Amino acid sequence: MTAPADPTLKSLTDTIDQAPAAGLRSVPPAVGVPKGVAEGVPTAPLPDQQQGDGRTPIGWLTIRVPRRGTPTATSWCACGRDLFASGHAKVLALSEDHTAHRDACPLRTGTTISEGRAAA
Repeated sequence: MTAPADPTLKSLTDTIDQAPAAGLRSVPPAVGVPKGVAEGVPTAPLPDQQQGDGRTPIGWLTIRVPRRGTPTATSWCACGRDLFASGHAKVLALSEDHTAHRDACPLRTGTTISEGRAAA
């Protein structure tokens, strides 16, 4: 194949006379030597200063009362108890039952669930 006869149809070639594009240059630090971490940040992890007394919660009673709505409650325990109540009277009854369960819970009394079932 031959080149076109019209010189305006030829492709333009890059010119070497152009200045190079602006490049990034490294800027020296304004003051002092570059640091690995920010000032005031400890470089070694500190021990946990909030050590508890060894107790962990095993049961929760959650009561929700929306404005002008029906109150609801959930009683949950790590032993497997998961109850729900809706309405004023049922929420009060579940609250009392949750308090009674705290004294009878097998996780708090030291008996296992299977021992409690065998005894029943």
